[in-house]
Amino acid sequence: MKENNVVVKKSYAFAIRIVNCYKYLCAEKNEYVLSKQLLRCGTSIGANIEEAVGGQSRKDFLSKLSIAYKEARETNYWLRILRDTKFIDNKMSKSLLADNEEVLKLIGSIIKTLKQKELPNSQFLIPNS
Repeated sequence: MKENNVVVKKSYAFAIRIVNCYKYLCAEKNEYVLSKQLLRCGTSIGANIEEAVGGQSRKDFLSKLSIAYKEARETNYWLRILRDTKFIDNKMSKSLLADNEEVLKLIGSIIKTLKQKELPNSQFLIPNS
């Protein structure tokens, strides 16, 4: 892992938190379906960022980052579901959602910068985070 790459570092740390949340949900709440969805997408963010870092081209890099962005959006969804169904408390959900939002903003910023360099006058679908 590149220690100086902020998005790699933060997405890895977030994945560790997601794994621990999954273990908690299984052990303490006997919840296995929603938590599995969270585990899958929450750890996929960092995995796709790692793939992007090893990308074979600029296009490959952008593609993998875009997948990581979508996985982070999905993670946001499952965290809100788990919060609103009381499987995780507000404190835990706020903390996880804040970390996820930080990763989303980093990925979104990288994607936006890359797309602006490729197509300086174009509009694209990266929300203002």
